[in-house]
Amino acid sequence: FEPLVPGQASVYLCGATVQGEPHIGHVRSGVAFDVLRRWLTANGLDVAFVRNVTDIDDKILRKAGEAGRPWWEWAATYERAFTRAYDALGVLPPSVEPRATGHITQMVELIQRLIDAGHAYAADGDVYFDVLSFPEYGALSGHRIEDVHQGESAGRGKRDPRDFTLWKAEKPGEPSWPTPWGRGRPGWHLECSAMAGFYLGGTFDIHCGGMDLVFPHHENEVAQSRAAGDGFARYWLHNGWVTMGGEKMSKSLGNVLSIPNVLTRVRPQELRYYLGSAHYRSMLEYSDAALQEAA
Repeated sequence: FEPLVPGQASVYLCGATVQGEPHIGHVRSGVAFDVLRRWLTANGLDVAFVRNVTDIDDKILRKAGEAGRPWWEWAATYERAFTRAYDALGVLPPSVEPRATGHITQMVELIQRLIDAGHAYAADGDVYFDVLSFPEYGALSGHRIEDVHQGESAGRGKRDPRDFTLWKAEKPGEPSWPTPWGRGRPGWHLECSAMAGFYLGGTFDIHCGGMDLVFPHHENEVAQSRAAGDGFARYWLHNGWVTMGGEKMSKSLGNVLSIPNVLTRVRPQELRYYLGSAHYRSMLEYSDAALQEAA
């Protein structure tokens, strides 16, 4: 590792989408990259460590709506839950923990740069990134452009199904912010590029996150940032999943092990040791026996 600026290291970690109680799969990245951060510091580097919070998202809006709660209260409640989990496991607080909703200005500026450069276009209040305008698309994940599918609907006015959303037009009952293209809210991929650039500069050292984020999230971050003229991340680190029965731990599978529940059975030091026991890129198969062995 050769830092961009001698004696300093700039690190961006894709943090939580604060839609519910954190489980041990969520906090593995926090532990893994806390180890990285401490290692960089131990090697004499001054580390700027940015870990964002995605506090506006389809899932947050849906779950808050189902519970009859304001979306901002729902997000704030689970942001605090994640903070408690990180603190319990000895994860150092980040240098800054920016929220997506606090950086709409930077997102609008980035969109304008992309439109001006011919890499994005507005259509009926939405704004899309023109994937075919960026020849390097797919380089991070290894996807070929002809095989790309963004998992999004065709969209109103979308020129190509592979184009991804930078800005979503306002929908009734949803929060929205004013932009030159109409009121709406940001697309998920846009948030991280805007916040990483604001705090760490157009080019920075290390971008971290879960393996599930390589495509499309990080691929799209690279595309929009470099298309706008930024160098973006110089190194990429992706942690493996915590699995149960070989499947990624997720709320949809119903195999959730929340941090508060696990900490009724083992001490925080023991859970941290377990989460950090395997190489960060490898899968970590959960079992009570493995947790007891770590203890």
